Amino acid sequence: QVQLVESGGGLVQPGGSLRLSCAASGSIFSRTFMGWHRQAPGKQRELVTTISGGGATYYVDSVKGRFTISRDNAKNTVYLQLNSLKPEDTAVYYCSARLSPSGRWPYWGQGTQVTVSS
Repeated sequence: QVQLVESGGGLVQPGGSLRLSCAASGSIFSRTFMGWHRQAPGKQRELVTTISGGGATYYVDSVKGRFTISRDNAKNTVYLQLNSLKPEDTAVYYCSARLSPSGRWPYWGQGTQVTVSS
């Protein structure tokens, strides 16, 4: 069982930055694939970025060059640095985890709200 707790959301102006954190429980974190998803009002949840235990990353095209995922295996924590934020980045951001490189995400955090508005 993996438990995930996100933090770091908030209100930011367009062009601003935020850093989200996701703290994970469990002793196998270093072998866990981690992801960040988001869900905007009235839209389906979408995958934003992933990172493997070894640090290999994936980003959806809409955030490439603006968002950066990273992890600290010693702290059981994954981060999402959000730069050059746009109003369309407004969403609830969810941390997720799985033990395989593909397939469904069985573990989810509670979500943290990111609002980009002037």
